[in-house]
Amino acid sequence: MSTSLFSKTPTVTVLDNRGLTVRDIAYHRHPGSQDVTSERITHHQYDARGFLAQSTDPRLHDAGLANFSYLTDLAGNVLRSQGVDNGNTVSLNDAARRPFIAVSNIRTADDGTEDRSQAVTRTWQYEDAELPGRPVSITEQVSGEAARIAERFVYAGNTDAEKALNLAGICVSHYDTAGLTQTDSVALTGVPLSVTRRLLKEADNPDVTADWQGDDASAWNDLLAGESEGYTTLTTADATGAVLTTTDAKGNLQRVAYDVAGLLLGSWLTLKGGKEQVIVASLTYSAAGQKLREEHGNGVVTTFTYEAETQRLTGIKTERPAGHASRAKVLQDLRYEYDPVGNVLKTTNDAEETRFWRNQKVVPENTYVYDSLYQLVSATGREMANAGQQGSNLPSATAPLPTDRSAFTNYTRTYSYDNAGNLTQIRHSAPATNNSYTTNITVSDKSNRGVLSTLTENPSDVDALFTAGGQQTQLQPGQSLAWTPRNELLKVTPVVRDGDAADYEGYRYDAGSQRLLKVSGQKTGNSTQTQRALYLPGLELRTTQNDNTETEGLQVITAGEAGRAQVRVLHWTSGRPTEITGDQVRYSYDNLTGSSNLELDGDGNVISMEEYYPYGGTAVWTARSAVEADYKTVRYSGKERDATGLYYYGYRYYQPWAGRWLSADPAGTVDGLNVFRMCRNNPVSMKDSDGRVPTISSIPNDTPLTEIFQWGDILYGLDKPREKSLSALNSSGFKRKEAIKPPTKNILKSIRQSFRKVKEKTNIIIQNDITNAVWDVSKPKEYSDDKTINKQLNDSERAIQFRQFISSHEKYNVIDQDEATKLMSEPWKAMQLGVPLWKRTSKAGLEFQLLVRKKPLHFMTDLIGDDIGVVISKEGHGASITSSELRWLYRHRDLPEVRSNLIFYRDGKKISHEEIFGKNEWSNYHPKNQYNKMEKKLSLH
Repeated sequence: MSTSLFSKTPTVTVLDNRGLTVRDIAYHRHPGSQDVTSERITHHQYDARGFLAQSTDPRLHDAGLANFSYLTDLAGNVLRSQGVDNGNTVSLNDAARRPFIAVSNIRTADDGTEDRSQAVTRTWQYEDAELPGRPVSITEQVSGEAARIAERFVYAGNTDAEKALNLAGICVSHYDTAGLTQTDSVALTGVPLSVTRRLLKEADNPDVTADWQGDDASAWNDLLAGESEGYTTLTTADATGAVLTTTDAKGNLQRVAYDVAGLLLGSWLTLKGGKEQVIVASLTYSAAGQKLREEHGNGVVTTFTYEAETQRLTGIKTERPAGHASRAKVLQDLRYEYDPVGNVLKTTNDAEETRFWRNQKVVPENTYVYDSLYQLVSATGREMANAGQQGSNLPSATAPLPTDRSAFTNYTRTYSYDNAGNLTQIRHSAPATNNSYTTNITVSDKSNRGVLSTLTENPSDVDALFTAGGQQTQLQPGQSLAWTPRNELLKVTPVVRDGDAADYEGYRYDAGSQRLLKVSGQKTGNSTQTQRALYLPGLELRTTQNDNTETEGLQVITAGEAGRAQVRVLHWTSGRPTEITGDQVRYSYDNLTGSSNLELDGDGNVISMEEYYPYGGTAVWTARSAVEADYKTVRYSGKERDATGLYYYGYRYYQPWAGRWLSADPAGTVDGLNVFRMCRNNPVSMKDSDGRVPTISSIPNDTPLTEIFQWGDILYGLDKPREKSLSALNSSGFKRKEAIKPPTKNILKSIRQSFRKVKEKTNIIIQNDITNAVWDVSKPKEYSDDKTINKQLNDSERAIQFRQFISSHEKYNVIDQDEATKLMSEPWKAMQLGVPLWKRTSKAGLEFQLLVRKKPLHFMTDLIGDDIGVVISKEGHGASITSSELRWLYRHRDLPEVRSNLIFYRDGKKISHEEIFGKNEWSNYHPKNQYNKMEKKLSLH
């Protein structure tokens, strides 16, 4: 790819005189027209207090519309948000800053008035004042319907029996939208040892909603299936809280072991009544914690190679080694090439042969081309010769595994986007088989909502195909979509019949919006076939029945610890196909972005092979038998593909034929103003783990800080490792101090100035640079004015914005704290009284950088990350400001902004979040304000 494409295309941030970002400017250039460069300007507006009031992308700005508008309280908390894509939401907290009421799914009509016909009102109820203030229920009311109690929380008391099971004070019964989750015992470290899930009696009917009215728990239990139909998961853990064994609801036991560093050493599975079998035989790691080698129970070995300069993953090789019972063979050998910033340019599978057919050379490789915004604009690869145009239907697998040269042909795909990043067109061309077609997506002229052109070609009609909250209501022409009040996909109706039952697929979710149950009904002749999948920890229970007769019962045991592979064991209780052996073990091996490419059985033989188009959709699909192919459910991005063709990610559903999410991002604008865009239009180099935030899959662990850090980022850590990192950054051009060189044309003045003391300004790299400029401990009851800050910092606008943030924040406003008042009269106690104030400013810095600015924060874990027990104890260096920062990050680790922008380092090189947050000692950490922690989780749902 030509480097001239990216010449003079910087990203520019424009600040106002308050240091607030008012414009983000990007320069777009397409490789097909490199002489044309266009500006893409995102605009932001703020209120008089400096809080964000409005954001507009380049496309809607030209139309005079705003993507998002906000109304905040005096502390900057959003009270009302108005989005053209996800509707309007109003939320209020109570006096204790807990969620009190939220009204969502409000549509703005064309005349500017509010349409509340789809509005959902949610209220939280709490314990009385003399109790800890924990939530006891959540009430929901859909406009025009009666209010219902969607969730109930029941807490254990303080009896000897409850204390013996470590249950005192915790939620032991959580009645939610699917039924009841009951915690029966907990380890001293906080690990649940026995958890039982019970479903609603009518859970299979997606139209039945939970309503936990009254105060009688026995009445609530009458709404549940019988106790004999409960599903209990048992866990054992060691003294540090590390899980050792898990027994699922059907008695299958999984066992794991760890090395001295706490990394996975091996895992085993024992089916109920059977013998223990190996899942992971051994793993080898680099000094930085990167996986180098995995050996699984089928004797197959996977090795990983990395680029020396950048440590990007360049090779994944899966093979049967010498001496294997099924003979040595390389089964998959993926090789990756990148551009300098980490975009994947080429993928090759060296285990596959090059074929020649119809005057074309069909190489087992994919190539990718990007525009100057790193959006994928062109891709080449191979597909099955009989592929045809694909939509929501999965093509039939070629079985048995092909050996002839005519099985594959070359294809090219090109992608077009509008100024807001909406994918608007996919052009597919495979000349050798005349398989050429175009998929068009129609995008609204008033939002970023979009649908296939087969639904409408008129942009003005698109918004009518979405709910007020931004959920698509038709999948394909004639296929309707229904949604829950929590904006979860409730039901898909693919076929409607006059005077007869419609085909459907319905879903039910738990309190965390994670899918628990899937039920589909399909009319076949004079009978109805019903398929059911219940998702439990480590287990899927799948059944098929015709009318009232069960024709198949299948337990799918999913290995929780299997290295990089996904391992699923198929255990039939009835109706096992004769073509498949009982208790079949299926090992799924993935590519860079987690897509399941290769399936092997317990003997290391190939079950199936699959390749994908960049945005999903199956390009190559071969299997040794059609029956075995039918039992593959995990595919693109390592996610389950439903019969509807949709991929379920956890918080959203994805439609691969359109390259768009089915609903607006529940995490809001954490990934930008376009809340429907998939992986920032770069699905080859990025992946999305749960439907909220994409991550860069090509920037691996062990990448040096100096290759990641950019101006605008911030550095955290203990003094010594932080100083070491500052020195490394200084050598790479990120200088913290710069001399002020006053411009002058007078040579004599210049000579005189050269003999004076050189003045310096600071470039912001660490939080102290901002804090010291904004707040001087010698003047604890006042903040610095603009002039003082300007004298100290080059990026003074950023510090001024931080001053506005903490001065209006009830918790972080240090000048209002008692310690600040005492410092006025006892300045000699600055070290003693200043520490709690500095802790506030440091946590304010974390929140400001991660949640307000949504910019990268680099945290050096040296001298602190290997001793989490001390961090939790708050003793020794656990009492340090840096330890309090790490505890704050742990409490907020699940927020999308933290997951996306926080980067940990050891010895100056990137490490994963799991290496810090995954340590067993955290199970002993119990923050003081437990209910605050709970309310944050609840507010995300």
